[in-house]
Amino acid sequence: MADELRLKIRNLEEADYPQLKELMDIVYDDIGGAWPKHTISQLIKDFPEGQLCLVDHEKIIGVALAARVDYHRFSNPHTYDDLIGKRTTILNDPDGDAMYGLDVLIHPDFRGFRLGRRLYETRKDLCRQKNLRAILAGGRIPNYYKYVDQMKPYEYLKAVKKREIYDPILTFQLSNDFQVKRLLTKYLPEDEKSQGYGTLLEWNNIFYNPDVQMLDQRKSQVRIGAVQWQMRQVSSVEELLQQVEYFVDALSNYKSDFALFPEFFNAPLMGLYHQQAQQMEAIRFLAGYTERFRDEMLQMAVSYNINIITGSMPLLVGDLLYNVSYLCRRDGTLEMQSKIHITPHERRDWVIQGGNELRVFDTDAGRIGILICYDVEFPELGRLLAAEDMDILFVPYWTDTKNGYLRVRHCAQARAIENECYVVICGSCGNLPAVESLDVQYSQSAVFSPSDFAFPHDAVMSETTPNTEMLMFSDLDLDRLKIIRSEGSVNNLKDRRVDLYEVKHLKFLPT
Repeated sequence: MADELRLKIRNLEEADYPQLKELMDIVYDDIGGAWPKHTISQLIKDFPEGQLCLVDHEKIIGVALAARVDYHRFSNPHTYDDLIGKRTTILNDPDGDAMYGLDVLIHPDFRGFRLGRRLYETRKDLCRQKNLRAILAGGRIPNYYKYVDQMKPYEYLKAVKKREIYDPILTFQLSNDFQVKRLLTKYLPEDEKSQGYGTLLEWNNIFYNPDVQMLDQRKSQVRIGAVQWQMRQVSSVEELLQQVEYFVDALSNYKSDFALFPEFFNAPLMGLYHQQAQQMEAIRFLAGYTERFRDEMLQMAVSYNINIITGSMPLLVGDLLYNVSYLCRRDGTLEMQSKIHITPHERRDWVIQGGNELRVFDTDAGRIGILICYDVEFPELGRLLAAEDMDILFVPYWTDTKNGYLRVRHCAQARAIENECYVVICGSCGNLPAVESLDVQYSQSAVFSPSDFAFPHDAVMSETTPNTEMLMFSDLDLDRLKIIRSEGSVNNLKDRRVDLYEVKHLKFLPT
């Protein structure tokens, strides 16, 4: 039979009523059959796009009817009669911010082809196109009468959700991404099979955007620029800042929203210290330039209209030394993230302290987090950031050997998968023979994505040539993150067993 089908979905027309009545009388023989003709005619007039029919060789074999409603009114307890006005007129609200699914039915002779799913997907597409908040539906539970002596209605819902019991309507709705919000009593009293009970179901439109000014809307397409930085000897601070501005200018010319620099990118200045063998004194000498670099890079962010993540630099606070990264927004505001986990080398030779505050930062191109090098090797930090709706994680790093680099790379890829976000890593190459403990570097900067069909097959959005100074660009689609978090092949964030474990950080600073 399948090879004989010629299927098409179109909007229902008033002339279709005889076929619609025949179909509804067959499917709804237990609850009164078809809607009256005037009900359907008015529904088509009030909300024509919401009335769908599936035809095979011009014969109607499936129907999906819907009305627009106020979300706050119908996402709370109600009955079917609350949708019905005088003379069985569906109360369509032309200003409603949600769609209410009235009926979805398939002719019995055409069941088994998953045709109902097509109507549901078309309805979801319409919800997105109309920028409606959600699809709501009051669902029958027609197999409940078989279990009424064995379990309460809410127990029946749990059993259906666990697939211990099959319900022809609820099982189908759950498989189409609808969530049960609550049990409705006396929803359809004449429905004896459901014992009058119903379920309030909801499918959320993850792209819903309430009425806002265009200038306030979040960007969904974001361009990332990163500098795989060549370590080289310099003779002055001005020379190094000139190199920084050169790259900021180049990234800005390519319309990048972000510029990312590596960890300790300004370390060549340590070569200017007269006693380079004294590592602790040399790193504190470098810290003396941090405020100048911070201020000048903030000015560049404004002048070149680009958000800059300043890699990392040592910062002296009193007598304590920290490894910090700055977010210089192009609107002139400034944020700071300290490195939390300090490597043995940093702790032993430079006496650097670990920070204890973690933040997600709002920007005009998504919500971002910053983890400096070693920090990305601790999954708890990425999970805490993901819990605060982070879109992009920036990881400036410095690694001297390939095995050190691979630790950063592999852990960054894991963070992208488990937290369903983009991760950008950026390091330096070249050598600094005159600087103790910073004589060699290994780097291959990259951008990683979650691993699913919407992204590259290897989950690598972009990467540089190893150990070569160059710029890296990658265009990121933030809406794809919304889709994967809701409808991906796997749902790492949603499927966490928070009943068994959780990650807490008492000093997490919300935005």
